[in-house]
Amino acid sequence: MMRRLLAIVVAALAFGTLSGLAAYQKVRPPADGGGDGRWQEIAWPFPRDGWPAGRAFRCGDAACGGEAEIYVRPKIGFCNCDTGVADDDEVDRVADLDLITPRFTPREQGRAVRVADLAGRSRDYDLDMSDGSKHAAVGFALSHRCDLLVAVTQGAATPDALKRAALDFLASPPMHRWMLASVGGK
Repeated sequence: MMRRLLAIVVAALAFGTLSGLAAYQKVRPPADGGGDGRWQEIAWPFPRDGWPAGRAFRCGDAACGGEAEIYVRPKIGFCNCDTGVADDDEVDRVADLDLITPRFTPREQGRAVRVADLAGRSRDYDLDMSDGSKHAAVGFALSHRCDLLVAVTQGAATPDALKRAALDFLASPPMHRWMLASVGGK
């Protein structure tokens, strides 16, 4: 009887592991940084909070304006189902800037943006880092139905260089697929 129970437990664990691996492979693109080799996936650098950890990438290429990082994650059920991302205050609240530093200041009004079939807003920021350095950042809040996908890129480059590099990366086919899958899109 004990042997049979042990066999059932082992079979259930193996089935669960294989199912989890299959789901992980289906939703997550390979960690190739969008296929161009500039962005390399790194570990999620922030402590746990009320949302699942997302994906983090680093780019050291001149095309990214030098050293830059981007953090992307879904916030399921966290968006106004009727209006989506309505204003800059919402970008300020949800774009995970406070995970990087609590000292961030908007540079200007945000802009409407569309990335990977998701619509929302982006906004440029100045960051005062804990080591005393200054960084630029661009926050994105993108909606799909009642779900939100947030991304923030930061580095020593200009906001325009960061924004261009981030938009190119987020629109790459692997990230496009992952972003849509993470918010229940096509």
